[in-house]
Formats: sequence, C-alpha cells, structure tokens
Amino acid sequence: MANIRVGMIGGDLHALYYGAQMFEYDPIAIRAHGRAHGALFYHYTHYNDPAVMTVPYVGGFELAKAWDTTPEDAEAVVACFGGEVCAEPEGCSDDVDLVFIPECNGDGSTHLELATPGLEKGVPTFVDKPLAYTLADAKAILQLGKEHDVAVMSLSMLRMVPDGARFRDRLQELGPRVGYGSIKGGGTAMAGHIHAISLAQAIFGDGVAAVEAMGPDELSYVHLDYGGREDRPEAGVMLNCDSGPTYHCSFYVSAFGEAGAIHSGQIGDFEFPFGSALILDRIKTMVETGEPQADHDQMIECIAITEAGRLAQQEGRRVSLDEVVEA
Repeated sequence: MANIRVGMIGGDLHALYYGAQMFEYDPIAIRAHGRAHGALFYHYTHYNDPAVMTVPYVGGFELAKAWDTTPEDAEAVVACFGGEVCAEPEGCSDDVDLVFIPECNGDGSTHLELATPGLEKGVPTFVDKPLAYTLADAKAILQLGKEHDVAVMSLSMLRMVPDGARFRDRLQELGPRVGYGSIKGGGTAMAGHIHAISLAQAIFGDGVAAVEAMGPDELSYVHLDYGGREDRPEAGVMLNCDSGPTYHCSFYVSAFGEAGAIHSGQIGDFEFPFGSALILDRIKTMVETGEPQADHDQMIECIAITEAGRLAQQEGRRVSLDEVVEA
C-alpha cells in the first residue's frame, strides 16, 4: 500500500524518536534541530559515517500533520519530517490513515481528550505509553474504538524490546518455576512506571492478581502478586522504580529460582529503538488490517496496576486488581 499518512498529536521527544524510524528525512540536515539531535543519538552510532542508521528503519509512513500545545515543538517535527502544522489537535485526524499520539515523559492524563476526535472519525489510533493516567480514561479510549469499529493500540517500548524476550527465554535456567523477579528502573513518574510494568509483563507474564506499594514518591516500589499461579513467579515481582541514577535510562532485570539466579545486562536507550521498530511494524499491520495488534486486556492491566498501586500506597494495604477494575 501507499505510505500511511500520519497525524502526529504531540511534538515531544518521542515524536522525533519514533519519527526517525518512520519517515523519510535527511539525517545530517535535521541535526540542526537541537531536540532532533538528541532523539537521533541512539539511532546513529556509526561514527565513521553519521548518515548510517544503526537501528532498524521501518518506513512506510508519511507525516501529514502535526500539533503540540507548544507550536514551536510541532514546527520542529514538521521541519524534520515534512507535513503541516495544525492549529488544533482535531485537525490531525482529518485526511490521515493513522493518528499517532507520542508521549515521552507525560502521565497520559490528556490522552482521552486527544484520542477522541480521531476515534470518532474512524481513524486507527496509536496511543504511546501510558494509554491513560486513570483506568476510567483507559476504558473510555478502548470503548470509543469499539463503538466506532476502529483499531486502537498502546504499547511501551519495554513491552517489545528484544532484550526482554531474550531474558524471558532464559527463565528455564532457574528450574521448573521462577521463585522471584526484580526490575530496577523507571524513575518516579508515571511514564517510567508503565515501562517497568510493561517489562514485567513481557518477561514474567500478565495476570497480576494484587499489588502493594510504598516509598517516598508515588509507586516508588511496587510488588506484583500473581495470586499463586503455577506459571508465574511464586513470590511475585518487585518493581524498584525509584532506584537512583542509571546508565542511559537503563532497566535491569533479575530472576531467582531453585537452580540459581540470572541477571540482565542494560536495557536502555541503545536497546529501546529495536523495540520501537517492532511497535511500528505492528502499527502498520493495524492500519492495513483494521485490527489492533496488542491485547486490550494487557493494556488495561498496565493502568489497573498503577491505579491499584496508588490506592495501596495511600491506604497501606494490599489491593487486588479486581477491586479497581470492577469499581
């Protein structure tokens, strides 16, 4: 098919980060844009030839329109990749094949508002992580997709990064069952919490039954309890989000069992673009088939874990996911 015409609602770092793997552009020329240079740093590490991309380039997309609350940010995206700047976010869902809502450091609290016009027009929509800040908003976004028979999808790079899958394949080294898992990384903001949860889903599986949380900041440390499932870590998984400085935003994973322990290397900025490329492949398939290429229950679980975790931390108790999902 022809290039997928994209309406980009947001001009933050992820617009440039994903854009570098989506659109045609001059990699040398856009280094003149400061924020673009930062986004491209991890995509071009062949220092003898700075025009050679060293991560997967997906292509097949064309930037048609862009908008941001800060017009200069939308203008920077258009200057790098083409298209036109819209005066309002609603304009980004007119005459396009895909609405793409990038989110680097935000908490997702605006995502329902930003996604609604495109979903009501029947435009397939990708919502960068997190799908939403609240479970009510997350459910509302998915319900809009259902009502208008249009595909909507949300994924974190940490859900897709190949390093996570390779670590998951090593769990068999620990014996018949994983005893306990631990993830370091994510920081103190919702944007990082979702990454940590998504990495846990990718490696240890979904199906969390309950959570507990503690720490000086919201969701600093979160324990995932799988409710005794035989195919999940017996003692659960600990997300150590507030765990100090880390190398190029790297996450680290450890797992323990009766046969010993295994530890990951860094899963960070140099590895993330391999996950974003896989997400873009899924987005292309979503647009071509009209079907989301990720499990909606897993999307909901991500947000349910954060909502249950906030309640658990506020009230100092264990909170089941059923309690918040069915509320």
